[in-house]
Amino acid sequence: MFIYRVAKSSRILSAIPKRYHSMNSGSAQSTPGPVEQSILAKLTQLLQPTSIRVTNDSWQHRHHAAMREQGGSNSETHFSVNVISNAFDSKTTMQRHRMIYGALSDEFANGLHALSLKTKTEAEAQKESQGATSS
Repeated sequence: MFIYRVAKSSRILSAIPKRYHSMNSGSAQSTPGPVEQSILAKLTQLLQPTSIRVTNDSWQHRHHAAMREQGGSNSETHFSVNVISNAFDSKTTMQRHRMIYGALSDEFANGLHALSLKTKTEAEAQKESQGATSS
C-alpha cells in the first residue's frame, strides 16, 4: 500500500480509481484542465500504475515569455508526474521516460512544454519507503 500526502487542492477524477491522483498546485483552476486529464488518462492506460500523481506546475513558469503568450497561469505547459508501475520492470530510467514521452507526443505537439518525471517500480517504491522509515 502506498500513501501520499495530497494537498487540499488535489482532485480525484471520477473516472479514475482513487489511488490515481491529479494535483493542480498553485493554479487558479478549480478542475484539472484538458491536458492534465489527458496525461492522467493516457499514462493510466499505458502503465496500469499502482499509483500516479500528476501536478500542474505551469503557474511556476507564468513569467516566461512563452507562458505570457499563452495567457499566463491558465496554460497547461509544465507538469510533474510521479508514477509507480510494474511496467517499468527491467527498464532503465531513460527507457521509462521514453515510454511516457512517446505516450504524450500529441500533448507535446500541442503546447505541453516540460515534464518532471519520477518513475519507480513497486519494489523500488517499497524499498525507498522502508529505507525512509528505518532512518
